[in-house]
Parts: sequence; C-alpha cells; structure tokens
Amino acid sequence: MNFTVDLQCGKNNHEHRTTEISTSRLIVRRGQTFHLTLQSCSDEFIDNGAVILRAETGPKPSTTSGTKILLELNSFSANLWRAVVLHTGTRMVLGICPSPNAKIGQYNLSLLRMNGDQVMIYKIGEFILLFNPWCKEDAVFLDSEQQREEYVMNEEGTIFTGTSQCIQQRPWSFGQFEEDIIDICLKLLDNNSKCLKCPERDYIRRNDPIYISRMVTAMVNCCDDRGILEGRWHEPYYGGVCPWNWNGSVAILHEWNNRGCQRVQYGQCWVFAAVACTVLRCLGIPTRVVTNFNSAHDTNGNLTIDKVYDEYGNELRGPKDSIWNFHVWIESWMARNDLVAGYDGWQVLDPTPQEKSEGIYCCGPAPVKAIKEGAVDMKYDIPFVFAEVNADQVTWIQFRDGRKEKVHVETQHVGKNISTKMCGRPDREDITDSYKYSEGSSQERAIVSEANLRNRHIAQPTKKLLVNVKAEESINNGCDIQVIITISNCSAATIHCNLNFNAQIMNYNGKPQHQITRKHFDNIAVRGNAVENVVLQVLYSDYADYLDNHHLIRLTALATDLVTHASALDVKDISVINPDIHIKLLGNPVLNRPMKAEINFTNTLRVPLLQCVFTIEGPGLINGMHQTKVQEIGPQQTVRLEIEFTPMKTGPRKLLVDFDSVKLKDVKGFKNMTVQNY
Repeated sequence: MNFTVDLQCGKNNHEHRTTEISTSRLIVRRGQTFHLTLQSCSDEFIDNGAVILRAETGPKPSTTSGTKILLELNSFSANLWRAVVLHTGTRMVLGICPSPNAKIGQYNLSLLRMNGDQVMIYKIGEFILLFNPWCKEDAVFLDSEQQREEYVMNEEGTIFTGTSQCIQQRPWSFGQFEEDIIDICLKLLDNNSKCLKCPERDYIRRNDPIYISRMVTAMVNCCDDRGILEGRWHEPYYGGVCPWNWNGSVAILHEWNNRGCQRVQYGQCWVFAAVACTVLRCLGIPTRVVTNFNSAHDTNGNLTIDKVYDEYGNELRGPKDSIWNFHVWIESWMARNDLVAGYDGWQVLDPTPQEKSEGIYCCGPAPVKAIKEGAVDMKYDIPFVFAEVNADQVTWIQFRDGRKEKVHVETQHVGKNISTKMCGRPDREDITDSYKYSEGSSQERAIVSEANLRNRHIAQPTKKLLVNVKAEESINNGCDIQVIITISNCSAATIHCNLNFNAQIMNYNGKPQHQITRKHFDNIAVRGNAVENVVLQVLYSDYADYLDNHHLIRLTALATDLVTHASALDVKDISVINPDIHIKLLGNPVLNRPMKAEINFTNTLRVPLLQCVFTIEGPGLINGMHQTKVQEIGPQQTVRLEIEFTPMKTGPRKLLVDFDSVKLKDVKGFKNMTVQNY
C-alpha cells in the first residue's frame, strides 16, 4: 500500500499553540485533537475495519504501561485515546485525540493493516506530546487565558532581588520556545537518575506533572545526577560564568546540551529557578518564578535561625542555619490527586540544592495552601518551605571570654514581601498572603503552634540599653554612606557604654564576605531617659574594591554597658544600586524588518572603569549573544552604542544588556517591546 502523509504541522501547531516552537515538526498537547491526511493513488484506499493506528513512546513501549497505544478507528481506546475518520476515499483525514492523561514526550505513529495472517506496518511519522493547561481534563488545567499566556506562553520575565526594604528587578529571558529547547527538555528527562536506572518505569510516570516537576527540579542542579547547573556562592568563578552574568536560560541549556550533558558553571538560586521555569513552561506546565525575602534555611527543622556576632559586631560564620536576603524558587500549577482534596493549584518547587528530599537534591511540589495552613505532614518537603517563610531569628553575642548572650528574638523577620511578576504586566505582585496569615495575627500564631515545630523562646527582660542604626535603605554605587547611630537609655540613671561599629560586604545568601570598616567608641555617657547620637560615614573607598557582585553592605552597631556588661545590637542592610543602562528603540519593531537600538551608559563612579564589556541578547530578536568591548570609560563619561537586529518572532520581546568591568559588575538594562507582524 503506497500513500503519502501530511501531518499538517502548521495548522495543528497553531491550534495547539506550539507554532513558536516549530511549524515544521508536529508538536501537540494532550486532550486535544490534531489532524493528519493520508493520500493514496488507489481508488480504494483503506478498509477501515482492518486498520489500527499505533502510537509509541519510550525505549520498550507496551500497552500495559500506557507507552504503546493501539487505536481502532472511530472508537475510544482502553486508555481514552481516540481516532476518528473525517474523510475517506483516496484521501483519508484522521482526527486523533490523545488522552488528557497521556505520557508526554516523543511518539512514533504507525499504521497497522491486516494482510491475511500478516500485519503490515507503515510508518506515518513522529510527534511530540505536551501537557495541556487549556484542557479541563488535564491535571495542569488553568482556568484563565491571561494566566496561561503569562505562565506558559510568555518567554520574557522579571525576577525580583535585593532586600525586603529595597526590591530590585532583574530581567530574564526564559526562551522556552527557542530552537532546540524542546529537544533539550526531553533529553533532560531521559538523563534523570530514575530513567537511567529503569527507563521503562520512568516513562510510565511521564503522564504525571507531580513526577515530571520533581524530576526537573532534581535535574536543574547537578549534585547527584547529570544535571544542568553547578552551584557556587562565592568567588572564584574560574572556568565558568559568574551567576550574575546570565541573562537567560537558553545559553545555559544549549551549553549543557552541546557539552554532552556535562554540568554548566555556575548557578545561584535565581538561575536554578529560571532554568526550571523554562523547562516546565516548555513542557506545558504553568510556572512562575517567586522570590522570598529574608528567607530562612533551617537545616535542623527547629524553626529557629541563630545569628551570632562577636563583641565587635562582626557576624560570625558559625551556624549552618542562615537567612538569605532573598531566595528564589518557582511555583507550578497542577492538581494534587495524591493528596486529600483542597490542595490543588500552585505548588512550590525549588531546584536550588539545599537539602535532600527522598535521597536527592530537589524540593517539592509543596502546595502553597498546605504551607499557609501548616500542614507539614503532607508531600513534599512542606516543613522545609514552611520554615523558609516562618522561622524565628535569634541573635546572640559571642564574647572573647566564652560568654554567650541572647540579645534579641525576632518572630516577624523571616518571609517578607514574597513576590512574583504580575500577570500581563512587568510590575511586582506581592503574594505573601498566599503563604502565611498576617504576622502576629492569632491565625498565624495558631498555625505555627499547630505545626508543632517551634522551639519556645524564653521572653527577654525589658532592656535598659537600646541601639538603632539609621541610614538610607539604598545608595548609588560610588556614594558614601551617611550613618547615625542612636543609643537610648531607658532607665533613670546614666549609663556608660562602649560602642562598636562594623560594616561588612554580605552575600545575598546571608554569608559575610569582607569586613570593610570597623570603629570603636569608648565610654559614651547616656543620661537617664535620654539618647546619644553618633554620626559617622562609610566611604566609597571603603567598599569600592570589595563590592563585586554582592551589592549589599551590612551595618552593625553593638553597645555594651560598662557596668552590667549588658549588650544591645542593631543591624541595617544597605543595597548598593548600580547606574542605569538606557535603551532607546530607533524605529518600530516589525517581524523580519531590520531595526536599530541605541544604548547609553554613564560611569557615575569617581574612578575610571577598565576592561568594559557590554553583552546584548534577546530571544526572538538576536541570535545568540552580541558583545562589545570598551577599554576604558572615565568618570562621568557616557558611552553610546548602536546595535542593529532583525526581530524573528512576533509578540512581547525583551532586549537585554549586561555591563561588566573590573570595578563595576552586573549592571543590567532592558527594553520591552512588542514585535508586530506587518
């Protein structure tokens, strides 16, 4: 039997919203019909009753595992696939509807025809099957077109960083529909440890977004498998890319693929989260990037994070627990049929390797609702995420003589301003209320108590000596920091105290990097029920050589009563803001029409910038990355660059610019645009 096949890739992919991936390969979504045409030269084409369609996925397809589907025409298969004849004769048109619970991945489609006692097999072609958030029967169904456009189709995003007092935007190109990304995502699944150990068992579970999302979070880090990214949270970054220099996921995924599934160096939390978001959106699971400010990393599960300072105000590295200024994870939307009713919807997934879950470095999916309700006995990893947003911070002073003093217990510091990009807009949406009840409310305290994880802290006596650090929440890079330290005496008698002031460069994960200044003041007299102010500066010259990618300075003031030896401590984090990169479009963005953009950057520092590199990229706008090097930019000097590009895809796009030099790194700029098709 001779016939030709038309997979109708353009039409099918348009209807299945996959044309951004390809128009020449058949890529469809489960639970939705696609069509193909078989054209024969014979007047009598096919006897319908003797024809069966076969769809196979995986290394050893079988009907019992659901990886081999046998479809009789015009009837449902046992696993709810369906094939319907829409036109017969020399031209047969078939409508094929995969089950909304089908395994995702690459399929081979064949036609089987009985010829006496023989079965004749004719290859029809291949197709890729994805999750379908537009299908009500699919476990990832999301009942909002605006949210589907944002959390599945949008290739551009914003990640929020900084501190809870100074939240900053970081542009990111997810690029889930860029060339080869779909194949890399499927290769990622094939390289997960469970698949390598037993591929047949792994493929059986590829219908389940819970399983898929868990494997993706495990594979985005390379700690215990052939995963994508190696994490590194301090210099040097030799042999790889500094995490702050990545602007998008595509370059990372391509490098992993081109290097034969060898790890890419280096990632930190927002890079891990963004790459996982790319993979899951590509596979059809609605996903968004979420930032938790003042995020606790509780290693022993007691919901207490100890912060220890020496008597000079230096934060010590001792405890394994930490509070990150921000930590980034993702949420994916799915049904949780493995749990009792009520926990469908957004699920926390965290690919950053922090703690093992069932023996591997992954986290989630943990229902956001379960975190809010303190349901810590449910799957997966809810106690860990619960601690990230609810732990208490306990501050200690470690003295040289071995004495250790608890100076403060803070129950409302952790889990602030939990943020994600607003749906359909570049603004920040605060979703803290979905994770926790209002701090200090009776509901919040009751939930924490029900979680049965909290160590009760002994109430601290009313302090007679208090200290407060006052400074701007943020400064421009190159400026001095003006600081006022207020020492308060809450008793009637005069107090004599010493004051130690300390400034440290901090990593965003809460670890001190460099001490940049330290000052000591002897025998400050504070009259009864009065205050004394100490005014000082942290100069640009103090931090200029140490800031690097860590745009955070921690100011610490520690006052000690010379008579009672009681101490008072206060901490203030200062964000250092880089100068802006200004981007101006010279013309209107139109598909396949060359246009230009103007890039302007002014060195606002007091020193020249050397070995400057501008890196420009934008999926759908520019192939790969474009770099321009400038040897030197003097103080207050402005550099103007012009770049020409030809938009290759319509819709919302983002042009990204990254600037790095010896003295100034990780300066980001971006320009949003909408590419028209005319």
